[in-house]
Amino acid sequence: MRSTSAATALAVLFSSAALSVVAAGSASAVTATVGSYGGMVVDGARERVYLGDDATGAIIAADYNGNRVDSVSGINGVFDLALSDDGSTLYATARVSHEIVALDAATLDIKARYPVATNTGPVHVEFAGGKVWFSYGDQWDGDLGSVDPAVDPATGADPVALAQLPTEGTGVGLWGQALLDTDPLRPGLLAVGETGDSTGTEAVLDVSSGTPKVTAWHDTSYALNDGVGDIDLVAGSDQVLVNGTDRHAYANGTFTKAGAYPAGQRADVGRSGLIAQISGTKVAIYRPNATQPVRTYSMGTQGAAALAWAPDSSRVFALVPGGNGYTLKPLTQPTLNVPTLTVNAPSTATRAKQLTVTGKISATVPLSAGVQLSVTRTDLESPSGKALPAVTVKADGTYSFTDTPPAGGKVKYTVKYAGDATHTAASASDTVEVSRASTSLSLNNNGKLYSYGADVKFTAHLGTTYKNRSVEIWANPFGGDKPNKLIKTGTVNSDGNISAWVDMTRDTTVTAVFKGDARYKPKTVNVTAYAKVKVSTAVSRHYKTGKIGSTTYYWFHKSTDPLLTTTMTYYPGRQQRFDLQVYYQGSWYSADSQYFPIGTNGKSAVTLEAPGESGIRARMRSVYVNGSSGDTVNSTTYGSWKYLYFSN
Repeated sequence: MRSTSAATALAVLFSSAALSVVAAGSASAVTATVGSYGGMVVDGARERVYLGDDATGAIIAADYNGNRVDSVSGINGVFDLALSDDGSTLYATARVSHEIVALDAATLDIKARYPVATNTGPVHVEFAGGKVWFSYGDQWDGDLGSVDPAVDPATGADPVALAQLPTEGTGVGLWGQALLDTDPLRPGLLAVGETGDSTGTEAVLDVSSGTPKVTAWHDTSYALNDGVGDIDLVAGSDQVLVNGTDRHAYANGTFTKAGAYPAGQRADVGRSGLIAQISGTKVAIYRPNATQPVRTYSMGTQGAAALAWAPDSSRVFALVPGGNGYTLKPLTQPTLNVPTLTVNAPSTATRAKQLTVTGKISATVPLSAGVQLSVTRTDLESPSGKALPAVTVKADGTYSFTDTPPAGGKVKYTVKYAGDATHTAASASDTVEVSRASTSLSLNNNGKLYSYGADVKFTAHLGTTYKNRSVEIWANPFGGDKPNKLIKTGTVNSDGNISAWVDMTRDTTVTAVFKGDARYKPKTVNVTAYAKVKVSTAVSRHYKTGKIGSTTYYWFHKSTDPLLTTTMTYYPGRQQRFDLQVYYQGSWYSADSQYFPIGTNGKSAVTLEAPGESGIRARMRSVYVNGSSGDTVNSTTYGSWKYLYFSN
């Protein structure tokens, strides 16, 4: 019992320790994505971006880097989001369950649900004048509603009010569901853009009193637009921006054209007055009333679905299509213009001779006069870069400087602009091939033939150089199964020599490499040395050995089949050539020549059929023939002759 109890306690202890280690590990960030866009709003105080996901009925919170940090589900048909003026409450329209949902912006806990008595909507939502304003209705009966958060339903009062669109000065009202927009710098105003027909109604309502009043109204067909797909109040002026492009001024209850940005589709207006515009597959940032963008971002192959400024204008958040939904992408430094910087250096130059580098810097937002650029030269002498004197830009944006490169090889000139309050930093570079002198490099033993396994000394000789006196020696045996291998690297001796030993078991290419230095070009030389195979033949089944003349023979009875076993260096697919000759009237004549495979043990046994008569002299040898023996990794090698005599 004690043993079991102790073991259990120990197991629990180990388990707890293991769990502690796992808990200490940092979780990887998950990019915020939604399946179907259902609204986006930015909380500057918490640095959070809230996204509605209509595909899942969820609201997702992301940080300013676009990483998902929290979520809540159960918002059936989420379509749009708005944040209260104090930032404490997030409001969402739920068009399927027909309600306005209030959530704690810090925790995403649901605080209240406000039913809306409609069969269509609510859809778009904004917060202004202390109330939540939402649009609802179908194409023929669009209208405006509100939620008063100060009203407690428990008292019997209804916080939700419908049919809030003013009747005075609005004619037939709205034909479709309305887009809504507010601006913290225009408190109490609500922009309204009618959707659902080919020419949309535009309006600005004053909701500061809690009861909407018309500030400006326009419903004349095609006079200002061909349909409203986006509407924004413009910070700092009595204008609305329609469809991300057209500026319409409002005064005395009417709208007039006030200019346009280059063609876009949708936009968001920042508190600074900057415009973030969706234009095709790009997002362009414009200063008020400008025609050239401050900055342009590429969204890839598809355009962004929505944009939202951070309240401090530090970034724009874009919802970018991709895969099966949309991904939140922060666009940083949107207020800074990106200069274009070029560097043009000559393609080639002579070492220690002066060269000239030119270039230009330009920007759609003009740079200040007398801009200075830093210059760095990177070469073999200064691999980490050496600072050169700064260069001042001329009035037309051009610049030039001279330099005398002390080192040869690839020399890179990098020019940088540090940036300023209205421009990002910029950097560009160009490379010059600067001349270097040639040196000599040699290697011995080219073409020599060696016995199998000979240890051969290869010596490289290096001529005059600047600083680098190092040489590499590589050995690359023939055959695809053995790679090129570095066998020696080091500094040559006072005579300029360095040596390495190679075990010659195969034909081998030996390479000497000098990698060059600041004044001398790299140099490589190759030699090929050749190696024989190791071959021997053993004779068996003879009854004696004896000399005929000065030659030793293996003596066989005339009816005995000699067994000739060849041992040869093995290589996959290798064969030995079996040469047989017969002696007749003082000369040797070829009787047969056949190839027989070498086994993995390096053996090849061949039985020679007995002649059946006495007085026959024969001889045989085993041969490796480069190419014909099945491979090309060694040089042709002849084995020694074995002499056979057949007697009675």
